[in-house]
Amino acid sequence: MIVANWKMNPPSFKEARALFDATKKAADTARSVSVVVAPPSIYVRELAARYKGRRLSFGIQDASADKGGPHTGDISLQQAKDGKVTYVLVGHAERRALGETNEATRMKVAAALAQKMTPVLCVGERERGGNGEHFAFVKDQLHAGFADVAASALGRVIVAYEPIWAIGAVSAMEPRQMHEMVIFIRKSIVDAYGERGHAVKILYGGAVGPENAPAMLTEGEVDGLLVGRVSTDVAAFKALLAAIQNI
Repeated sequence: MIVANWKMNPPSFKEARALFDATKKAADTARSVSVVVAPPSIYVRELAARYKGRRLSFGIQDASADKGGPHTGDISLQQAKDGKVTYVLVGHAERRALGETNEATRMKVAAALAQKMTPVLCVGERERGGNGEHFAFVKDQLHAGFADVAASALGRVIVAYEPIWAIGAVSAMEPRQMHEMVIFIRKSIVDAYGERGHAVKILYGGAVGPENAPAMLTEGEVDGLLVGRVSTDVAAFKALLAAIQNI
């Protein structure tokens, strides 16, 4: 699975439409890859309305857990779903940096599941020390995000590990480090839910591109990637999909 997070790009709908058409064309050649496109919310309804295929799904980069009311600037999950959105990023590092709390992620994950949408719960530490403190930090984020998730709904939740120190960096973390984190995340969920915890997909995000994606998937043993910068670079995104097509 590849989640293409366009962030606050591009600057016009004309460019967004061109980027989406190129993304669609690239996805059509990568039959073994499931692609979720998460454009800025102002573009998503019109892009989704234009798309008649089934190869791509749509996501939103953030949404409120509230159903409506006096929440100026927010978008509800119901509104996103009405725009043909089926995935929602929850707790992305850039949202957490603006003040999103673990409690907010708990409510958003539960609200997304209630709308039969798929939450992509983002977790990750800002920095790493030498004593493994980052594991406790990530565990707290996982505990909060899954607090209201029933065991029967586990397969509908995706975890995206994005070490904040790697987001936007020149190079990603090493696949062996990601493999270690996959084991930790999986164990944390299984400890809470039992064997059903194996149903949760785990993605990696942070400075990922065509040159390191294959190793991250195979050696890191993740189920997919959360792609930021490269998702808005047509040539690089096409190269990334081609690189992982036969894995």
